[in-house]
Amino acid sequence: MNPIIRRELLDLLRTRKALAAEFGLAAAAALLVLVRWPTGGVGDLNGTAALQVLRVYGYGLLACLLLVLPAFPATAIVRERVRGTLALLLNSPMSPTRIYLGKLGGALGFTALLLLMTVQGAAACYALGGSTMSGGVGLLYAVLGAAAVQVAALGLYVSSRAQTTDGALRATYAAVLGVTFVPLAAHYLIPRDNAILDIVASWFGALSPVPAAMEVVGHGGLGIPGSDYGSGAVLRYLIVAGLTSLLLAVMTVRKLARAPLDVARAAGVMTDDRSRGERAARRVLYLVDPKRRTRGIGRWVNPVMVKEFRSRKFGRADWTLRLVALTAILSLALSVVAAGGALGWGVEVIGGALVILQAALLILFAPSLAAGLVSAERESGTWTLLRTTPLTPGRIVRGKLMSVAWPVLLLLVATFPGYVVMTTLKPETAHQVERVLICLGVTAAFAVLVGAAASSVFRTTAAATAAAYLVLAAVCVGPLLVWLGRDAPFGHRTVEAALTIDPVAAALRAADTPGFTQYDLLPANWWVIGSACVVLLGVLAVRVRQLYRPE
Repeated sequence: MNPIIRRELLDLLRTRKALAAEFGLAAAAALLVLVRWPTGGVGDLNGTAALQVLRVYGYGLLACLLLVLPAFPATAIVRERVRGTLALLLNSPMSPTRIYLGKLGGALGFTALLLLMTVQGAAACYALGGSTMSGGVGLLYAVLGAAAVQVAALGLYVSSRAQTTDGALRATYAAVLGVTFVPLAAHYLIPRDNAILDIVASWFGALSPVPAAMEVVGHGGLGIPGSDYGSGAVLRYLIVAGLTSLLLAVMTVRKLARAPLDVARAAGVMTDDRSRGERAARRVLYLVDPKRRTRGIGRWVNPVMVKEFRSRKFGRADWTLRLVALTAILSLALSVVAAGGALGWGVEVIGGALVILQAALLILFAPSLAAGLVSAERESGTWTLLRTTPLTPGRIVRGKLMSVAWPVLLLLVATFPGYVVMTTLKPETAHQVERVLICLGVTAAFAVLVGAAASSVFRTTAAATAAAYLVLAAVCVGPLLVWLGRDAPFGHRTVEAALTIDPVAAALRAADTPGFTQYDLLPANWWVIGSACVVLLGVLAVRVRQLYRPE
């Protein structure tokens, strides 16, 4: 047996997080089947109830897989680099290919155990009446297995090129989000003028596991207006996922094979040693240079906030401005294309698309920014130095939160052009846009506080980031799975109660997105999420005060 698989898998299974994930997933799978289990001796012979449960069951397993699995391969190689053990591993008698297979086997072994814990729910779903879809439960697990290999290969590739664990987690989750949803958008936008473009769109959409899962559960294009992936989506995805996983594996092995043990940094060239033309060009290009020497910290400025901005790579102005510019371009392009009538979208669909865009960015970037506020200090040993300063725990908390609040606020402001276009098209939607922005502000505050609270509870940044993503997935994505099963198997009251705790669903309701207008979610959602934010802020304050005490 590969010794790396044994070490990775055993170390992972001995943690409390792995045990909680296994039993939590098994309990959720069993509860999902019990909701629709027949009572009073009445059974379903045509398989309708089983198919209804299979749909929610399949979407739930796919969402859990895409949100839980990336955290493990994303840190598998970069963790060795941070600890200084990667050089020892590369100098061992094991080849780079065997090292890669060991890391991949450790991640997939834990995924196999997670899926094994859900088999009893799948068997009960089949016993409920079977599935009317060809393949049924077995084909669903084949799609989930291919998605697990694809995500693991993607995470290991990012981990081989990353320098820090939090950066690897952030990049991996962004890549998984892109692989899952960007092919769907491209499939929708590619014109079908001829047979060649139609084939290209079908195979490009096969990069995402969503069409394959939708075909397995018989939903077709449900949830994606106007989309028709055609038959054979499962086969196309299995082929594309296998090829992309193999390509990523080859690239990762080559990266490990040529990884130098000692990397010499370039000496660089001083500005005064450059030519006159180069110096003039640099003066123009670097009018706004976030890396230049800045003035001292003002008397009334929180020094912790300034320290976070100057020491955190993603907190610097260059990365923030790039993200804000990209978000503004996407929102404006979406609104202009829709306003031109090319897609036949209405104002409600435009608002829903903007809400989904902003919510995805907040869920992706806010935890990665906030999850290292305290845990990164403890992990690097600088928390002891921070305690020796005359700063109070309250000022430390305020500075930490403000360093995350400003980039998140810029993300919110970046989509304003899209809302301006929407209000221009339909001026009476101004009040609607105001409610949407309130919902997104509440979502941003909740995402930041979840990451900050996790950072104060967990000692390592990787564990805090993974925990923050899981909590946000349970609150923001989990209720949407219940919404997918509206009317069958879940009733109107059950769906409305589940969506009440979801700030993303509340924003979609405020935007009058089709499918959410029949649920009364506001202002109840604001009270629920606001109360949760107060609790999380209290947890953060208490934990920082405890950590601030002398040991």
